[in-house]
Amino acid sequence: MDSVDCIVAGAGVIGLAVARELARRGMETIVLERADAIGTETSSRNSEVIHAGIYYPEGSLKAKLCVEGRDRLYAYAAARNIPHKRCGKLIAATLPGQQEMLAGIIAKAKANGVDDLVMLNAAEAMAMEPSLTCVAAVLSPSTGIVDSHALMLALLGEAEEHGAFLSLNTEIVSGRIETERFVLQTRDGSSGASFEIAARHFVNAAGLGANRLAASLEGLDPQFVPTLKLARGSYFSVTGKPAFSRLIYPVPEPGGLGVHLTLDLNGGMRFGPDVEWIEDKDYTVDPRRAEHFYGEIRRYWPDLADGSLSPTYSGIRPKLSRPGEPAADFVIQGAETHGVKNLVNLFGIESPGLTSSLAIADLVAQRIAPPYV
Repeated sequence: MDSVDCIVAGAGVIGLAVARELARRGMETIVLERADAIGTETSSRNSEVIHAGIYYPEGSLKAKLCVEGRDRLYAYAAARNIPHKRCGKLIAATLPGQQEMLAGIIAKAKANGVDDLVMLNAAEAMAMEPSLTCVAAVLSPSTGIVDSHALMLALLGEAEEHGAFLSLNTEIVSGRIETERFVLQTRDGSSGASFEIAARHFVNAAGLGANRLAASLEGLDPQFVPTLKLARGSYFSVTGKPAFSRLIYPVPEPGGLGVHLTLDLNGGMRFGPDVEWIEDKDYTVDPRRAEHFYGEIRRYWPDLADGSLSPTYSGIRPKLSRPGEPAADFVIQGAETHGVKNLVNLFGIESPGLTSSLAIADLVAQRIAPPYV
């Protein structure tokens, strides 16, 4: 049976960031990915936003890792020539009662260490973005966008430079926890062949599959595997000359940040995601959902033309909270919780997971890897 220092399950942005960090620390690392390419699910089906760290409860992992990860991600993108832009965003209040919510957002952001937000009145905000309609807004200058696929390619390339290996079309069917090692039963997606591989350390960064994978580990108490809930978010785009130069967000809504405007690195406009709770993984975008989008977008962009929205793609958030409940924090679960040495499970890594990826990787590595030499 082949054996390595560490196996990382999942070649999304989190798994690749973890593999890079472990490999840089001298650990022999293999990434197992059941798809035929990297980052085919949550990592590539999102808004590609570098979040500032505004919305999350003080002291939460989301707050801490987003702020830390944001700074690391900007530095990493600059150093590795990954396309990105610190374009900033406006959080727009479109009803008088929402102005108090903006003040609350600023206070929460300050508690998280985000101290560059600026409150704007309607005239100031609309002078910055003439197509915007609002009663007030908050400017976040440290929000930006990044090419998520280029980021993942850079992480993979650096991991491989330090000896890590990626195995695509490799599904982890089940596993068992033995003394001082993990034995994983895998299946080749192309040939159907099965084989076992062992490792001294195991990082479960399988995203939407992380809960199922953890539940399949013989020797892990099921009480430490949370229930997964799926929330699909659809995106629609508008062609033509962009009407905005910054990202535009409404005030947050239950389950997400509202139907917001993001820009790609070419200036193209896309809107989303909305929140649709589903039972099974399904990326279908229902064109009829555009009716809801028109109403939400026109609150801050009333000039959106009829018939201009086109369905683009959808993503699925790996939720740990149910509809109507407060959003759950990231769960980065090690031996201090489940009692299994050298096992780290990552559950519920939704937004701001992309922004937090390098900080999450460092936290995981601190738990199982030797320090830098």
